[in-house]
Amino acid sequence: MAQLSEVTEPGFLEGLEVWPIEQVRVHRETATALETALSFLRRMTQGRLDIVLAERDQRASGQPADLHDLVERLPSILSGNVHAPGAGRLSAVFAPGGAESGLEEDLEEILPSGRIGSLPDLSDEELDEVAGRLTEFEHTVSARRRAVLDVLDRLQDEIVRRYRTGEATVDTLLS
Repeated sequence: MAQLSEVTEPGFLEGLEVWPIEQVRVHRETATALETALSFLRRMTQGRLDIVLAERDQRASGQPADLHDLVERLPSILSGNVHAPGAGRLSAVFAPGGAESGLEEDLEEILPSGRIGSLPDLSDEELDEVAGRLTEFEHTVSARRRAVLDVLDRLQDEIVRRYRTGEATVDTLLS
């Protein structure tokens, strides 16, 4: 899979207006796969953050930290904030690959998936630190995803322009 730096560098779209339509589509598929991976990573990050914040809220309400209770609440914790505002995009890629080398590892470093069950054992300060780091990481992933979406928009605009001007036809899809 292409790396973020490759897809978002200015040269990635250099000469876009004169590329064959097949090249435009290949670049769009490349960017789409990367956006899907970043979107998946962002949701994984948000899920972990939602769990950390739920644990923090539980403590703030005076309830004791309890793993059994946290596990019981997971369906409601993870069902919130599932849909972002706006129309969204339907992905043609259904199995996300790696977003960018190192990003998945960065998420695991902040809150390893195997450590989620030990959240009740963390101090309030440790929980706040993890929440802050996850929030910062989510902003980083979101900014990178936004950059890829900008590239996708340019590619899609070029495809639409070609259909409007007659440079591309439906027949090219079938050949």
